[in-house]
Amino acid sequence: MSSEALAAPQAVGSDSPLRFLPRAIRVPERPFLAIAVAWLTSFPISIVLALLASRLFPDAGHPDFKGGPALVIFAVVIFSPVVETLIMGSVLLILLRFLPEWVAIVVSAIGWGIAHSMLSPTWGMAVWWPFLILSTLFAAWRKRSLWLAFALPICVHALQNLLPGILVATGVSI
Repeated sequence: MSSEALAAPQAVGSDSPLRFLPRAIRVPERPFLAIAVAWLTSFPISIVLALLASRLFPDAGHPDFKGGPALVIFAVVIFSPVVETLIMGSVLLILLRFLPEWVAIVVSAIGWGIAHSMLSPTWGMAVWWPFLILSTLFAAWRKRSLWLAFALPICVHALQNLLPGILVATGVSI
């Protein structure tokens, strides 16, 4: 076995502004730890950003989900994470061919913030952060396995959407 094969994988963003992110999401070593740390890094900050956005812009619209509780939970917790991660990963694979890794990750996160803002003006203010984490996770795990590069962000995205999905489905607003 070559020394390259035995070398530890390089952390995503280790020589970039992304180096502040936890190592567990920047190095493809332990998938369950990566999922847990990514969610713990993503969810609380996105909730704070959402609360700030709702306080700064109280009259701004919120996303309106149609359908019964089961359909809303399916759409928010299953369908959206799968579809959005497939799109995010595909776009990232292209961006990574032309841009430095950390730039591609930031462009992805900003793009997702803008895309979600088109549905609701303040939504993008809270969404860019989770997509920074998801994009970083994808970039790290693509070095180990393309399947895991898609699977781990899908899991984190589903966890990210679980509590908000339940709240929306049950009609609870905060």
